[in-house]
Amino acid sequence: MADKTGTSRGAGSAPTAATPAAIRNVVLVGPPGSGKTTLVEAMLVAAGVLPRAGCIADGSTVCDYDDAELRQQRSVGVACASLAHDGVKVNLIDTPGYADFVGELRAGLRAADCALFVIAANEDIDDATAALWQECSQVAMPRAVVVTKLDHARADFPARLVAAQAAFGDTVLPLYVPAPAEGGGLIGLLAADSIDLPGAEQQRGALIEAIIEESEDESLLDRYLSGEQIDRAVLTADLERAVARGSFFPVIPVCSVTGLGIPELLGVIATGFPAPPEHLLPEVFSPNGVARAGLSCDPDGPLLAEVVRTTSDPYLGRVSLVRVFSGTIKPDSGIHVSGHCAGFFGDGTGRCDHDEDDRIGTLAFPLGKQQRPATVVMAGDICTVGRLSHAETGDTLSGKDEPLVCKPWSMPDPLLPVAVIPHAKTDEDKLAVGLARLAAEDPSLRIERNPETHQTVLWCMGEAHSGIVLDALAHRYAVSVDTVALRVALRETFSGKAKGHGRHVKQSGGHGQYAICDIEVEPVAQGGGFEFVDRVVGGAVPRQFIPSVEKGIRAQMERGLTNDTGGGYPVVDIRVTLTDGKAHSVDSSDFAFQMAGAAALRDAATNGTVRLLEPIDEVTVLIPDELVGAVMGDLSARRARVLGTDKVGADHTCVKAEVPQTELIRYAVDLRSLTHGAGSFSRGFARYEPLSEAAAAHAASTA
Repeated sequence: MADKTGTSRGAGSAPTAATPAAIRNVVLVGPPGSGKTTLVEAMLVAAGVLPRAGCIADGSTVCDYDDAELRQQRSVGVACASLAHDGVKVNLIDTPGYADFVGELRAGLRAADCALFVIAANEDIDDATAALWQECSQVAMPRAVVVTKLDHARADFPARLVAAQAAFGDTVLPLYVPAPAEGGGLIGLLAADSIDLPGAEQQRGALIEAIIEESEDESLLDRYLSGEQIDRAVLTADLERAVARGSFFPVIPVCSVTGLGIPELLGVIATGFPAPPEHLLPEVFSPNGVARAGLSCDPDGPLLAEVVRTTSDPYLGRVSLVRVFSGTIKPDSGIHVSGHCAGFFGDGTGRCDHDEDDRIGTLAFPLGKQQRPATVVMAGDICTVGRLSHAETGDTLSGKDEPLVCKPWSMPDPLLPVAVIPHAKTDEDKLAVGLARLAAEDPSLRIERNPETHQTVLWCMGEAHSGIVLDALAHRYAVSVDTVALRVALRETFSGKAKGHGRHVKQSGGHGQYAICDIEVEPVAQGGGFEFVDRVVGGAVPRQFIPSVEKGIRAQMERGLTNDTGGGYPVVDIRVTLTDGKAHSVDSSDFAFQMAGAAALRDAATNGTVRLLEPIDEVTVLIPDELVGAVMGDLSARRARVLGTDKVGADHTCVKAEVPQTELIRYAVDLRSLTHGAGSFSRGFARYEPLSEAAAAHAASTA
């Protein structure tokens, strides 16, 4: 492993590192209630950063959460604190475990080089926890498994170990086990030649064999099988390499309340986890899309850093949590800010690409809400940067002389729409400002201002996420909003042929207005759009006014037809034929024929049948095999058309269906409830289809 010297920590100051090799960036991952935050505090207490758990000089907690009780309960946001142990600076990154906040989890994984996967000794490992493990696997994150809450009345470490191996694989093996006697501490399975504990010898043998299998020394296995005692230093070195490669996952039991296992855990972090120079940098490009190779975790290299979290502080302004990959950040230095989320992932992210120059404000190392000043921050470290006016979560910071952009981490699609309106007219401007700031902080929040329904829609990850967003609007930005029913943008079309007569004749002194036209309307094939046909003969409508008729018809199609004022949903898939009309040599005009064309289409709607069309989405649902029946039954109740199922892996099924959008408004919440968090889905627009009479009546009543 890398050299582990070169850290210092003065009284009341943050620990610092002399080289990137003396840094460990560790993210804590695990389900809600597993004890991640308490574990962070226990490690800070053990390292002397805190006098006791939860006690910081300013009285705040370690995790930089908002004061709102909702946010504290749901453990939202990426929080960072640092300590020094055995010559190593350890940055601890706490992430939320709730499924709604997978975006924050991915940000934490991006900022870290290794992970502690935290599970509780009193809780089963469910599908949601397995999904968190998979998130780590997808980015090849080296990790150790920490089993907490050993002091709980229902704690069962052996059972949790077996469950972890079943869920995560047979390379999850204990490095320590609790001693049988109360207060006996932990027993290191590599520390002694024999252990007087039932089952421990078998566990020790399995651990040694697993380490040897990961060894680069091919002769080691033969020597071990022949009865040779392998030197502990050799085993430890191979263990460290296997952990760093992400091919072996040691298990450490801890009790955050008593401090049991905390020194051993810190030892594994300092000696067994990879340093930043051992971790690959993200893909790097120039702003014009050309790949940039050759960068490394070098403090003297070009500046490359990434914003992993953005918050707004009432006193400090915008504060950015930044991981430095290359180069060194200094206060009051000029930088370039690049945000290219849309360039990498398309416009569906709801975020526009941007490139601006900015200036570094204050630098600090965070500890809860406390900011401990930093003079410089080098490659491999994590810090906060104050007052970056242009930077958003996921943006890249680089030198002005060599602008760079990291490919952002992928963000999940927010699938729960929440329509909001300002509570009072005075809240309208504040709402726009608050939403803009929240969007800069949270890439998993997408804000849509629907031009058809004229609603402001917040696309969230789930109910907990939407609750956090609404709470932030109310308490951080003092914006009162009301949630309203979401309106789905329907369409209208004609179900058969119809004729329409449009007359716009007015005389009020001076130039009048005169235009008459007759049209025939008929439906075309789905997706056919709009066709305009001119069949006027004899100059009944002068040539210069025929485009005016078409323009008026198109405008009316945008406004819709289904109520008395001609306002409804946009009209699609029709052919309009202009058959006849009349004009006046003086009073006819472009405007008059536009009005006559619109009136003719409205008249055709009264003479024919106008049918509402609803948008249909193609939905893909991924679920465990045992839930297929329940999910397909639920889809059937949503008027879905099931297209088929595909087997995915050993125990999952992918269900494909076409579902009306009106039935998907709360599907993100309902699917999670139905599958206990084990199901996921994606959606994409397919087409419009005729709305049933019952559904059309309901749509008319809520329009």
